[in-house]
Amino acid sequence: MREKISLFANLKSDFAAGLVVFLVALPLCLGIAMASGAPLFSGILSGIVGGIVVGYLSQSHVSVSGPAAGLTAIVLVAITDLGSFEVFLMAVVLAGLIQVVLGLIKAGTISNYFPSNVIEGMLAGIGAIIFLKQVPKALGSDVEIGSGLAIFTDLIASFGNIKPGVIIITAVSLAILIAWEKIAVLKKLKLLPGALVAVIAGTLLNEIFILSGSSLATTSNYLVNLPVPESIEELQGIISLPSFGAITNPEVWTTAITIAVVASIESLLNLEASVRIDPLKRYASANRELKAQGLGNVACGLIGGLPITTVIVRTSTNINAGAKSKMSAIIHGILLVACVLSIPVILNKIPLATLAAVLLLIGYKLAKPAVFRHFWEKGKYQFIPFIITFIAVVFADLLKGVALGMLISVLFILRGNIKRAYFFRKEKYESGDLIRIDLAQEISFLNKAAIKLTLSHLPEKSKVVIDASDTVYIAHDILSLIEEFKEFTAPEKNIDLVLIGFKDAYRIGNDNINDDALNRVIVEHNIMSSTTKKGSTSHKEVISELINDK
Repeated sequence: MREKISLFANLKSDFAAGLVVFLVALPLCLGIAMASGAPLFSGILSGIVGGIVVGYLSQSHVSVSGPAAGLTAIVLVAITDLGSFEVFLMAVVLAGLIQVVLGLIKAGTISNYFPSNVIEGMLAGIGAIIFLKQVPKALGSDVEIGSGLAIFTDLIASFGNIKPGVIIITAVSLAILIAWEKIAVLKKLKLLPGALVAVIAGTLLNEIFILSGSSLATTSNYLVNLPVPESIEELQGIISLPSFGAITNPEVWTTAITIAVVASIESLLNLEASVRIDPLKRYASANRELKAQGLGNVACGLIGGLPITTVIVRTSTNINAGAKSKMSAIIHGILLVACVLSIPVILNKIPLATLAAVLLLIGYKLAKPAVFRHFWEKGKYQFIPFIITFIAVVFADLLKGVALGMLISVLFILRGNIKRAYFFRKEKYESGDLIRIDLAQEISFLNKAAIKLTLSHLPEKSKVVIDASDTVYIAHDILSLIEEFKEFTAPEKNIDLVLIGFKDAYRIGNDNINDDALNRVIVEHNIMSSTTKKGSTSHKEVISELINDK
């Protein structure tokens, strides 16, 4: 009861925010469904579920859920591979159940284990796919952009059959969208989102072409085609139901797991972002969000909708419009229901070209050059996983891209861990050199191969100082390796070995560090003056000064 009271406590501001989010969501629901190769009505259904069901169940006060651009590549491929939309819906139901389980086992921290460069590479790849898929629709071509290297040939072929009227509508829509973001006066018109203005302008422009009998008019094949129910019975007839018999299909489970993982990660990342941009910084449980998203996806699958996630575009719009509670998300879902029941005839006048323009801009924002430049400036260890993930997502598929990006990131982490295990004071060594090896704070078994190789290549008759003063943990394997080097390898190669800073618990023999050992190092390097400080300074200080002088 307390929650119900809080929902209506700020109804005035929440209704205004919900109206703005509805105006933004309507073209996006249609556009994402089109980009996903799904019935356009499925996008509206997902928006309704994301607003009402997830909006009510989620703990977040400001986040808004719906069909997400980040899932378009998965949905597009899955519908084709599974053979029918109804079989795909079964995968959506299963994905939702998996998300509920993830929430119950408190897996909400899963997003913390995915590097930002891999996530950004995935989003950039999705953006590129969205952009490329919309090029033919923006030109009025009937070519479908394929996958792999066929993308290039299909893209070239799409320029061979273009329609001037479609191109004009696309250009006008893009101009409005860009102007709405760049011109300060237009940006202040919060109740008129650029996407909605572009849709209205594109629709009116095409109606002018039709009324004037112009050859530029866009035909029905290039317009939104939503079913127009005349009764409740007809509305029930256009709702697709999942094919429950497909539950034994392994491909359905593979698709379900993919959707569950990607949708969960995207939702959790967007949830974290919503908390950061919420003026009141209100906490929202990640585990409860997973359960809410899961139940929402179960509902979407059961009534014929696309999978949903928390969507940062709608969330930021909601916050900027002054939302105070999650009632604004629920109101946006209710307005979508009213829209479908009252004005589907008007929606069917929207040119696909103007929706393509909206998606072209979305795709560009996800994969804009600034993103690539940002990771390039971060260095190769950030850029390489990013660009490999991007390329793999575009030319293979999303799951392989993320997996490959994660693998590269892990390899870089291991390589960096090995390199940071110790530090040499000199790069090249010759016989008789003084060599100092500073061990890092933590030395694990992963460093064994590198340290073993280094010790085996130390030149004969050299003077070696291994300093463990800064270490917190050294693996048993590494201690055994150093002890073996001290007892066998060093004497065989006439290496004077000095150990510094090893804890008593290591039992490696710090007692071997004595004045005679230090004197031999100092005398043989002709720095006799350093011996005068020996009585008032530590072994480490003497060796440090010796090396600095050297």
